[in-house]
Amino acid sequence: MERQGNAPPDDIPIVLAHEGHHGPVIYAANRTARLNGINPGSRVVDIRAVCPELQVEYADPAGDRAALERLALWARRWCPWTVRDKDDGLILDTTGSAHLLGGEAAMLVEMETQLSLLGLSAQLAVAPTWGAAWALARFGPVRSVCGTDEVGGKLGPLPVTGLRLDSETVLLLRRLGLKTIGAVMEVPRLSLTRRFVKAGLASNPLLRLDQALGKLAEPVASVEAKPRFQMQSRLAEPVFDPTPHLPELCEKLCNALKQAGQGCRRLRLTVYRTDGDVSHVDVATSATTRDPNHLHGLFRDKIERINPGFGFDLISLEAGSVEEMQEQQNRLDGGSDDDLHLTRLVDRLSAKFGPRAVTRPVLRESHIPERAEGRIAALAAPAETGAITPHERPLRLFDHPEEIRVLYAVPEGPPAQFIWRRQTHRVTRYSGPERIAPEWWKDRPGTRLRDYFKVEDQTGQRIWLYREGLHEDGRGGDPRWFVHGCFA
Repeated sequence: MERQGNAPPDDIPIVLAHEGHHGPVIYAANRTARLNGINPGSRVVDIRAVCPELQVEYADPAGDRAALERLALWARRWCPWTVRDKDDGLILDTTGSAHLLGGEAAMLVEMETQLSLLGLSAQLAVAPTWGAAWALARFGPVRSVCGTDEVGGKLGPLPVTGLRLDSETVLLLRRLGLKTIGAVMEVPRLSLTRRFVKAGLASNPLLRLDQALGKLAEPVASVEAKPRFQMQSRLAEPVFDPTPHLPELCEKLCNALKQAGQGCRRLRLTVYRTDGDVSHVDVATSATTRDPNHLHGLFRDKIERINPGFGFDLISLEAGSVEEMQEQQNRLDGGSDDDLHLTRLVDRLSAKFGPRAVTRPVLRESHIPERAEGRIAALAAPAETGAITPHERPLRLFDHPEEIRVLYAVPEGPPAQFIWRRQTHRVTRYSGPERIAPEWWKDRPGTRLRDYFKVEDQTGQRIWLYREGLHEDGRGGDPRWFVHGCFA
């Protein structure tokens, strides 16, 4: 399977590489490269010496695996069982499905057509076994179809690499003069058994040969699609208001979620109008839940946004952002105190005033106080964000530091007296400084460092202030002083 986009010509050897201990190493190769003997694990510099026309692109293994996982589910349009191959392809169990598409040959043409519409090129093969299909797709003719009685004959001319063996075993077989699968078949079985008796599956050509010929079972362990939680209510005649049907739909949906041990963070209410149009409205929660009363209440101020048209006769309620959910006990008697759930208040306010009206703080990776905290929508999904654990910070941090006028300053210390908000403050105690340097990757050139002090004035008020810059630091005139916050 080539990368999505404009596929290069089929006659050009192309490989994907990743960094190794001694330079780039081949991670995957297209069909032309494999037919030229270029296999994963080889060094790019060695292969280029024997194949100057080789094209090299850097691999993204994690992205490729994720794309193949999505493609495996997408491919279920042709059969119910699909799985991502651990190498670079898909395995489909098309038993009983080919006749629905006009036979195996027509099915391969349909697959190639649909994949090309996605910008993907593929080498396809149909065979009675996983191993045979794997080998024919990579080393056989284009769109190969192999019958049950043809497996041995069609696998014979293929290279031993088609048996899904590791590179060391392939090299050993070639040194023994066994360069094709047919040559391995002709060798007395007892001779190979003695040599590979303790070898694992990827190092034992006999086990791989038995799998390809159908003598050893190799079932397809298909990945399961995520369950879909959806409830529908079909009406005998068109209505204009879905409100009376919502409690029952929410109750059934939450029961299904509870039985599966799941909860949801989003709900979509959809009505199917008699004129063929569809209208829907969405609600979201700040935490995973399956409380039917709470979810029903979120629609209270949004039902009016649905356009009923000339009426609708089908209502659907579907759960989105489904996550695993465990029951939580916050009372000694084993129950749960619903009145203590702040998240439900956040959900109701967000549903009434909009998702951007309610926000929550999040930590950021920064030593600069005003950058160490940000705010996002309360309904936003929780994400892993880096944070730097700061020193003690004031309870109230000003959005913009307020400049003060210093009357007298202690050298390398805080001001002994300063005027802030038209009041004179005399420092009685202090601690610090805490020096915070500029972030050169964000701040402009010439930004001055800060020395923070925690001070207490004559009235007992605790203030957090800082000096911006140092004397003769070459980044401006005299240092300036600012108040950045107040302690409790």
